[in-house]
Formats: sequence, structure tokens, C-alpha cells
Amino acid sequence: MKVVQVNTVCDTGSVGRIALDLYQVIEEKGSECLIAYGRGSAPKHIQTVKVNTKMDFYSHVLYQFITGANGFASVECTKKLIKEIEKYQPDIIHLHNIHGFYLNIELFFAFLKRMNKPVVWTLHDCWSFTGHCAYFDYVGCDKWKTGCHDCEQFKSAYPYGLLHDNCVYNYKRKKEIFNGLNLLNIVTPSKWLRDYVKQSFLKNYPVQVIYNGIDLERFKPVKGELSRQYAKMDQYIVLGVANMWEPRKGLTYFEQLADRLSAKYQIILVGLSEKQKKAISSKIIGITRTQNVNELAQLYSLANVYVNATLEDNFPTTNLEALACNTPVVTFATGGSVESVDEECGKVVPKGDINLLREAIEFICTHQNKYSKCVEKAKQYDKKDRFEEYMNLYQKVYEENRYEK
Repeated sequence: MKVVQVNTVCDTGSVGRIALDLYQVIEEKGSECLIAYGRGSAPKHIQTVKVNTKMDFYSHVLYQFITGANGFASVECTKKLIKEIEKYQPDIIHLHNIHGFYLNIELFFAFLKRMNKPVVWTLHDCWSFTGHCAYFDYVGCDKWKTGCHDCEQFKSAYPYGLLHDNCVYNYKRKKEIFNGLNLLNIVTPSKWLRDYVKQSFLKNYPVQVIYNGIDLERFKPVKGELSRQYAKMDQYIVLGVANMWEPRKGLTYFEQLADRLSAKYQIILVGLSEKQKKAISSKIIGITRTQNVNELAQLYSLANVYVNATLEDNFPTTNLEALACNTPVVTFATGGSVESVDEECGKVVPKGDINLLREAIEFICTHQNKYSKCVEKAKQYDKKDRFEEYMNLYQKVYEENRYEK
């Protein structure tokens, strides 16, 4: 069995790592895999093809900024991708993020319909069924259920427009383009996103939940040099981690916590830009990036509590990483973030309630013995088991396609 995975990136971000991990599982199971990606770099030891160029990326961004139409540029890059897939002749095409300024969705889906191969599409956000937004919870919008118009976020949220709110056109064209694919199976990493898909114009496709998984060999309780660098015997460590601290990730709540928590608590944030590090409260320790996964695991292990103050999210793997390092999680009741947290490994508080967030942090830090099931909970998300579900789905759709032929 030959599988092509398509994603914006290959070796960075949570989705890029998922694609890479899945590649390794596919190869270990005796099948073949090719990752086609838009930008960035890829490990040299795997089979990949990069379809985008810097010039095309910036051209696509400019096109999006001017027209507000997202996913309708990158014609030549999409033609290159189509040629590579035709040459590879896969049995299954697995899509991840098809947004990110590298793909022309109209050309690509016309090709998929002609090729008539089984397609698995993992949705990592809500972009596929809206006229603009990857997430809409922050502004409480539900126009996507009937037809997007007058977008509140077209200038302020990814994929960003500057001049024209083109969400009416985007919504209509996506609905036409994404429907009518005979052999499409949708996967979501959370029940929350699955339920949204079932209310969208993609509702006629089969959809199943396959949770994101993590490497339990890399994320586990560890001690190291960082414990001497950041830890004080009389302080509780409150940790926050993000790949990029955009507004929806809740940086403002950590600023408020710094003023509301006593000196017994030390907040550490990972993933801040240099500008953010200079601007945040002096009570917060800011880290731009960890040197490696082991250093990140040390920080998780050092923390008394991991706080996910996200306002929009699908199924954040940072929750799982913290649990695997035996650290309880406090999260806002946001999207799929709540699905990995129960009363034995953390607390869920109402979105945006800073007082209850502070109380939850203080309670967990002073009652650590009540949260002894963190590692046990994390074992439910062993990436080996989660990717086995993908292999089972591949086999199912592969056999169904052979039978129909």
C-alpha cells in the first residue's frame, strides 16, 4: 500500500510532526509513504517533495491580502503537486492542512475527483467549512452553519485579509469544491470538531475521531539541569507552552495571573517571541524556545501545574505532554482541550474566568496527591495506538476501493 500525505509543513509544528510520525509508522508496517509539503524543510532520510517556493508563498500571501480569497493562488505549485502524485501512483491520499498559502484548492480537488482514489482528510481546525476563519469561537460566530457573510475576523485572524472581506465567495466555492468527492473519509482529532463537521456542509461525509498521540518515550517524568535553574524550594511552578503566543492562546491571562498569584508561585512561559519577552510582567520567566524535546520534558516535569488558557483550540497536544510528565492540567472549557482532562488529572474552568483559573491553580498546587493519575491518563494517547487507528482506516478504505473495482 502506498500513501501520500499532503501538509503545509513537514518537520515543524504539531501537524508537521504528526505527518512525520505517521510516515514512520506506515513504513514500519511495510507500506510506502511520500510527504508532499508546502514550505520549510524536511528530514533527509524520508521520501518527500516540496511543492512551493518562497516567491510563490509570498505571491499567494499577497493575493490573499488583496482579494481576501484564500486557497485560490499557487497554480503552478499545485500543478507540480499533481504531477508528483500521478508519478507516485498512491493507493491512498491523506490530506492534513491544505491551507497555508501553498495550494490551489480548486485545481487540486478537481484532480482528486478525476483520480478517484480513497482520500483521508484530517481536519486540524475549522478552515475547511468556513468562509475565512480557522477558528470562530473567540468571536462566537455561527454563520458558517448557513453561509458566511460580514466576517468579523477577516482582518484580525488567519488567513488575514487587508482590503476585501471575501468570505461569501470563499464559503460558496469551498462548499462546491469540497463536496462531490466519492471516496473521502474525514478524521478529526476531537469530538468537539467532529460535532462541528456534522453541522457543516461536509456533513454527508463519514467522519471519525482519532485523537492526536504523543511519544511516551520522549515525554515522561524527568529531572535535569533546569530544576536547579528555575526551581526554588518554596515556590510552585506554573507552566504555559505555545508554539506561538497569538491572542487566542491566552497570554493576557498569564499576565493577570502574575498579579493575582502570591510570590509562592512562579510562572514560566515557553514559546514567547523576543518582543513578548520584553513586554511581559517581570514576574514571569519567558523562554523563546527549548533546545530539544528533553528540555521541554524537564520543564513539564518541573511544573506543579500546566495551564492551558486557550480560547480556541482543537485537541492540544501540550495537555498530553504535560500529563505524560506527571503534571496536572488546568484548561479553559475550550474546544477539544477539555477531552484530555478529568478530575483525576486536572481541572476544567469556564472560559475566561480568571478568578476560577487562579483558584484551580492554587488548589492543584496545594493538593498534588489528588492528581496521581496523570501518566495513566497520558497512556491513552500513546502515538503508537493512535496511529494504529490510521493504519486500520487506510486498510479499510483500501479494501473497499479494491472491492468496488
